[in-house]
Amino acid sequence: MNPERLAKLQKAQKDVRIGGKGTARRKKKTVHRTATTDDKKLQSTLKKLGVNNIPGVEEVNLIKADSSVIHFTNPKVQAAIGANIFSISGQAETKTLPEMLPGILNQLGPDSLSDLKKLAETYGG
Repeated sequence: MNPERLAKLQKAQKDVRIGGKGTARRKKKTVHRTATTDDKKLQSTLKKLGVNNIPGVEEVNLIKADSSVIHFTNPKVQAAIGANIFSISGQAETKTLPEMLPGILNQLGPDSLSDLKKLAETYGG
């Protein structure tokens, strides 16, 4: 066997070896998925469900049970209203309820208003 071919085979063998010398070679090199492939899969699944884009949404606030708020600024909102499916994607920030006041007063429901009263009592002393 010629030395060039031997060197080429040894280099190829080093690329696929997962352990030290004497271990078995992998059959194929695994390709790791990126976030973009996951996003494409999600978008194709949402398309199958028949979601439509909802334009003009400037912000979305999700208020959790512990009175923290997940705040999206300029999100991409998609919905399939018949199937009761809503998709919100974009950059999210987790904030506390007092940080968001008074801008979200009109978005608060009855549960959150009772939490707000408790919060006012603690600050009012």
